[in-house]
Amino acid sequence: MRLDRQAALALGLLRLCLAQVNFAPHFFDNGVGSTNGNMALFSLPEDTPVGSHVYTLNGTDPEGDPVSYHISFDPSSRSVFSVDPNFGNITLVEELDREVAEKVVILVTDANDEAPRFIQEPYIVHVPEDTPPGSSIFKVHALDKDTGSGGSVTYFLQNMQSTKFAMDRHSGVLRLRPGTTLDYEKARAHFVTVVAKGSEVLTVAAMDGDRGKPNHILYSLLSESDGAFEINETSGTISITQSPAQLQREVYELHVQVTEVSSAGSPAAQAIVPVTIRIVDLNNHPPTFYGENGPQNRFELSMYEHPPQGEILRGLKITVNDSDQGANAKFNLRLVGPGGIFRVVPQTVLNEAQVTIIVENSAAIDFEKFKVLTFKLLAIEVNTPEKFSSTADVVIQLLDTNDNVPKFTSHYYIARIPENVPGGSNVLAVTAVDPDTGPWGEVKYSIYGSGADLFLIHPSTGIVYTQPWASLDAEATARYNFYVKAEDMEGRYSLAEVFVTLLDVNDHYPQFGKSIQEKTMVLGTPVKIEATDQDAEEPNNLVDYSIIRVEPANVFDINEHTGEIRLKNSIRSLEALRNITPSGVYTWSLEVQAKDRGSPSFSTTASLKIDITDTEMLSRSPMDAFLMQTKDNPMKAVGVLAGIMAIVVAITVLVSTATFWRNRKSNKVLPVRRVLRKRPSPAPGTVRIEWLKFNRTKAAAKFVLQEDAPNENRNNHSQGSPPPPRAPAPPPPPGMAPSTAAAPWTVPTVSGSLSPPQPQCSPKPKALGSPMQSALVSELRQKFEKNNVASKAYF
Repeated sequence: MRLDRQAALALGLLRLCLAQVNFAPHFFDNGVGSTNGNMALFSLPEDTPVGSHVYTLNGTDPEGDPVSYHISFDPSSRSVFSVDPNFGNITLVEELDREVAEKVVILVTDANDEAPRFIQEPYIVHVPEDTPPGSSIFKVHALDKDTGSGGSVTYFLQNMQSTKFAMDRHSGVLRLRPGTTLDYEKARAHFVTVVAKGSEVLTVAAMDGDRGKPNHILYSLLSESDGAFEINETSGTISITQSPAQLQREVYELHVQVTEVSSAGSPAAQAIVPVTIRIVDLNNHPPTFYGENGPQNRFELSMYEHPPQGEILRGLKITVNDSDQGANAKFNLRLVGPGGIFRVVPQTVLNEAQVTIIVENSAAIDFEKFKVLTFKLLAIEVNTPEKFSSTADVVIQLLDTNDNVPKFTSHYYIARIPENVPGGSNVLAVTAVDPDTGPWGEVKYSIYGSGADLFLIHPSTGIVYTQPWASLDAEATARYNFYVKAEDMEGRYSLAEVFVTLLDVNDHYPQFGKSIQEKTMVLGTPVKIEATDQDAEEPNNLVDYSIIRVEPANVFDINEHTGEIRLKNSIRSLEALRNITPSGVYTWSLEVQAKDRGSPSFSTTASLKIDITDTEMLSRSPMDAFLMQTKDNPMKAVGVLAGIMAIVVAITVLVSTATFWRNRKSNKVLPVRRVLRKRPSPAPGTVRIEWLKFNRTKAAAKFVLQEDAPNENRNNHSQGSPPPPRAPAPPPPPGMAPSTAAAPWTVPTVSGSLSPPQPQCSPKPKALGSPMQSALVSELRQKFEKNNVASKAYF
């Protein structure tokens, strides 16, 4: 007989959490000829006396509640029995008569055609981790609708070797194995599969040959069955005593002996019949993971981050196996965890395979992101209704490598420091981070660039400071630009740019061009004085002007921002000035202050001499106009005079050169004889060159170039006429002997002076004799002589 056809079974998944339901009570089936149970095959002789105790009903409630017993009859028939509701005792209450016509009830015996079923599974049981070994944890219960032996249920654990629990096959009580403890930190849940199975395999039936009054027959097993099977001695039902997964053989050869029992109770005739039981494969094994030392559900490995793409994790030795056969042993493998990092090979397994895990995404295996990668390796059956599965933890400890470059917290840094900070002062701190660990994460700082000469950086802290000897000056260099470098021990580095701006400090005084200045002011036109401050920024380099002293009287106003000085609005003529200064002096002495706007503020002063005139006086003489125009700019007058003298020198050189060549051509070699000739004296002559001609209607008339005495070179600045020229001295007498050498010669020189001629036909000298012209000429002469001495020029 095939065990899977004769035995009905049910699978219940038990998770250790409690679930309680109310099940109906049921009768015990004690087989044919028994006097207690469910009265399924009860028979009674017709001559049984009334009042006899003929049977005892026997039943139970799955929850252990008390049961009561009752009996009912068809309304058309007699009630011949009564029952004790508490004890189930049945008593005959009416006389029986077999020949009396009665309605016959035919009992249909039950066949084992129903599978047991668990009620309200899966079960969930909460168990404290300190539960003592051997303790009862929970009782499972399955119902089989069959009656008699077909309705009895036995319980088994599907995988007894890999669990901490044991099951009582008759009662369904789940216990913690002796010597086993629970640990919440290691495993928070345990999954246990319970098999509920009808234990009946087949029933052997024997009949006594005596038809009249047959004797009772007893059944027994003769051959060895490894304790896997047993037989009911009265019913002949063969049952399995253990889980089919525990059976060690595929075929069991049993011999059933039938013995007739005489009325005296002694054995009589016997018979033996062979029974062959073949164990066919059931899907009773889940896939199981194995390590090098047996079943294993946790595998660990250490590896460096960023392994090559496609690399096999060779440190994992994993085998998976399903002990079933055929389609029951086919299952799939997959990794459950962060996706796309690893893949498992093979993905489908039949019976057994070596598990290989391959790197799929190297970039995701990053120590800086995950120190530990944890996966579940899942094996689940493909084509079985049970879909048995197993899992194993794969834990990968990542090891660090130097795969990161130090990175600055910013691409550039900006610092602003006062220009007067002492050497060795801190400027700013830069920071770079290297996510690598250990020596690979240590950063060393350095500094370089054209603007880094005055700065240093601490190699480990990143603090930038000035050189101990550095002296910063915002006026010389206001901004510095250089680079900082962060480098790890293997030379991986990054750069950041640093900009240092010097904040201007008011450390310069305003400066006038000259400490003593002279100005000529025309009525209605301001004169300007100017001072500069070398500080780099406002307000330190902004200058305000003020007059702090003036003599002989305060007749001026000054613009504090521009330095323009003008007469007060009440003074509009020289006559008004004459009223203020009865002496008639038009020259004022002032002391002007220039003060910057810095904090603290610095100031400086200059002395200023102002001559005041009006346009009428300027229009009387072109020379006056020229002198007035060049009074405030003596270099202009020096330039004009220098140009004039350059022309004079050029003409002199040309004349001298021409004379030299003329004299050289006239020299000849004479015969050896003495010729005495009287050399005539040269007639006196006067060389006069008109240099500049001015309109005779103007007061200045013209400038004249006059000849001076020979071999004299001097400047004549007098206003009178030069003396008349003198004749050159006669040459020395010739020598007694002729000479072949060239006659001596000299380059004649011409010198002259610039002077205006005396005015003619004028009763009063106005232009040159006026105080204004005299002052202007005197002032111009003084400035000209100062510049002449400084530049070593001569006229």
